[in-house]
Amino acid sequence: MSNVSPSGPAMAASPLTRAVLEIDEYASGLGWDQPARLFALVDTARLRAREPKLASQLGLGDDSASYTPIEQDKLPRGKPLDEFLGTVAWPDAVAGCAMTVERLMLPPSAEAQVPQGLSEKQLAKWVAGHPDRQEVRMTVAVLRGGAREAAIRLREKDSATEVLTGPDLVPGLAEALAATFEG
Repeated sequence: MSNVSPSGPAMAASPLTRAVLEIDEYASGLGWDQPARLFALVDTARLRAREPKLASQLGLGDDSASYTPIEQDKLPRGKPLDEFLGTVAWPDAVAGCAMTVERLMLPPSAEAQVPQGLSEKQLAKWVAGHPDRQEVRMTVAVLRGGAREAAIRLREKDSATEVLTGPDLVPGLAEALAATFEG
């Protein structure tokens, strides 16, 4: 079943899923081999009420049950993602956040082949050389209240109709994003 209607916009049950698919589509338009990107998710109705001119410029509709993704500044180069996310804090107006990140993944069948005792750098090199590796773009979003959603797009099946969605697809990144709302 497709996540895209014939006219283009995402057809998804929840506002969070729609936001994740919107971000995935935006990232897709930028092409592959992109750096990670961080987004604030704001309640669209609240944004329209507080910033009507901005909402008009953004072409925000009347869907009261939606989130508007707002891309943040570029992430610092060379800083591990988990360290960077440990420095992020959001103002109360931000309902959630999302991130896109590209990675190499192996199918579960390759897990038994992974050599033991490799450093993170050695493991990354080993995965990059594995014949069954897959390039993926992951888009993960979390809300302050705990809701989560993710989208995964394979480079070899780079189509909006081939995007896999679900709340538990990238649990580690979801946990790291949720931690930006703690404290």
